[in-house]
Amino acid sequence: MTIDRYIRVIAGFFVLLSLALGVEGSPIFVSKWWLAFTAFVGLNLFQSGFTNFCVPGMLLKKLGVPEGGASCSTR
Repeated sequence: MTIDRYIRVIAGFFVLLSLALGVEGSPIFVSKWWLAFTAFVGLNLFQSGFTNFCVPGMLLKKLGVPEGGASCSTR
């Protein structure tokens, strides 16, 4: 797996987890404040798309995860 794929998996997991913890109908509801974490993840993905600055990406690179080509390239 490449850094791009790890970032997508991690961000998707955090969004789903924070929604499960923040939506009242969820069986694992904790508080509506978890929805702020959903917004935080979305904002970071948004800014990363424009600035190409991504702290988790830098950490994964230091851990030796290979960098991939374009995220959604055609084969």
